[in-house]
Amino acid sequence: MKRIYILIFLCFMGYQGNSQSCDELMESIKANNYGTTYSSYTSEAISKVTFYEVMIDYQTYYFAIVCFKSEYSYNCSEYLYQVASNTKLNYSLNYLDSAGKAFWKYIQPYNKNLDCAPDFE
Repeated sequence: MKRIYILIFLCFMGYQGNSQSCDELMESIKANNYGTTYSSYTSEAISKVTFYEVMIDYQTYYFAIVCFKSEYSYNCSEYLYQVASNTKLNYSLNYLDSAGKAFWKYIQPYNKNLDCAPDFE
């Protein structure tokens, strides 16, 4: 059932076969929606996480874009996760203690939903 919702979302966002990449999907979400960003200045790995709620035909989809710090520059690498409705709340309550632990507990379990995130295992 989850795959059907993802396909509906991809169709809504202008998916055209296999030509739309994760980067294009992420850019479309960022360009067409407002996000809530949680910055992690003291984390060694996570620069920030931005959460988006996207409404399509009365169905809400939840996404997190995680920006991992780069070892050799001030830039970060962004990855897209489709997450649960309570992920934003859970992350926001825990990221100040440890952004890394909050990421592993509340965001990383969703890394296979879109296959747009690294597999750290």
